[in-house]
Amino acid sequence: MARLNLRCQVAAGLTVLLCLWDFAESGKLLVVPPDGSHWLSMKVLVEKLAQRGHDVVVVMPENSLLLRTSQHFTVKTYSVPYTQKQLDEIYGNIGMNPFNNLPFLEKSIQFYVNMSQFMTMLASACQHLLLDKDLVTFFQQKKFDALLSDPAFPCGSILAEYLSLPSVYFLRGLPCAMDFDAAQCPNPWSYIPASYTTFSDHMTFSERVKNLLMVPVNLFVCRMFFGKYEQLASELLQKEITIMDLLRKASIWLFRYEFAFEYPRPVMPNMFFIGGINCAQKKPLSEVCYFSTWMIFCGMVWGWQ
Repeated sequence: MARLNLRCQVAAGLTVLLCLWDFAESGKLLVVPPDGSHWLSMKVLVEKLAQRGHDVVVVMPENSLLLRTSQHFTVKTYSVPYTQKQLDEIYGNIGMNPFNNLPFLEKSIQFYVNMSQFMTMLASACQHLLLDKDLVTFFQQKKFDALLSDPAFPCGSILAEYLSLPSVYFLRGLPCAMDFDAAQCPNPWSYIPASYTTFSDHMTFSERVKNLLMVPVNLFVCRMFFGKYEQLASELLQKEITIMDLLRKASIWLFRYEFAFEYPRPVMPNMFFIGGINCAQKKPLSEVCYFSTWMIFCGMVWGWQ
């Protein structure tokens, strides 16, 4: 009888393990990261996923500012039509623009020219990635489970649509509130301050009018940023498509800021705030932990009644 009970326990344990097999299985993740500080933030997440046993492949251009290989993940590179010197020069021009002692109008024009050159360079790099048949064939044969990218560099969004992969976005935010519009969050201009303004969520009537007037400015900036990508997406996917159409298909949004420090606004269930992910030293707040524990305890007591 004891031997029979032991066999039943072993059989039950194996059954549970088999049922949980899919939940414990590692996944295949394709990462199309942006360069610069955006990558420094994303790198923490990518390396942690790789260390936990996931098969992570990161796509990088041959010439970059901060993108580097790592022992934790696989790197695939693609050629770009610019040299490292040209890339460093454009980044330097953009970085020095706020410190140039120039009149406002001249500084604004110079910023527009530098950003146009920068976005043209990024779009050309994206084009070389999407037209690399060997690399795209490798992606298709690899059969990834998802694609991680920063939508500020929409090349990942285009590639995810082409490969029919769910998109996971890791970002600080997008100009023109494209992230919230794509997720269909209510975004009334009368209450939520627009980008490139210093308004709070408590605006006077005149500030609300000025905030509304920033709408065409935001649309102009977004057209400058993403216009070339829309042409690439339409050519690759062989149909008319906008960046907003691609962003609407996002599975998960990971926002790199703390919800409590932002202006209150409605968000969707697939939006998660992970502002502490880049903190060097993470320590839970004792009062918050005590409050959370107390609320859980009260909920349990209430459920028992």
